[in-house]
Amino acid sequence: MFKLSEIKELIKLLDQTSSVHELEIESEGMKLAIRKPDRPEADGTTVQAAPYVYPFTHAPQPQVFQPAIGEVSPAGQPPAATAAPAEGTLHKIVSPMVGTFYSAASPESPSFVNVGDRVGEKSTVCIIEAMKLMNELEAEIKGEIVSVLVENGQLVEYGQPLFLVKPE
Repeated sequence: MFKLSEIKELIKLLDQTSSVHELEIESEGMKLAIRKPDRPEADGTTVQAAPYVYPFTHAPQPQVFQPAIGEVSPAGQPPAATAAPAEGTLHKIVSPMVGTFYSAASPESPSFVNVGDRVGEKSTVCIIEAMKLMNELEAEIKGEIVSVLVENGQLVEYGQPLFLVKPE
């Protein structure tokens, strides 16, 4: 399986060269093809490559329900201190691409992470499927999963928040 970091590096290298316009790699039964959108021909004309088509919908964002931190006192006043982290202190793990979010490696497997789990920088948190390639997404931060913002099988967009992590 190709890692997202490897794919990003290949795209960067392809963009930096003017002599290579197309790259195909096959490994362990997986095939990856990367093509520049426009490429010049020897006679000076430009050939337009077919752009990749991603499924794109505006799926409603699921509501995130947080458990109540404290109870209201009999006098009707909230407790003085709560254990909930401030929204600004949480790290968002966002989708690096358009694709389908999968919380586990297969339907029978347990989720990579759940609310309350601790993750490290290299911990796999989900898979994003794009163009029939399964891309493992790593946490890239050490902390605790506070919230999962999407559901298994949901289409996600580039930059869409997937998880909230309380950094350590």
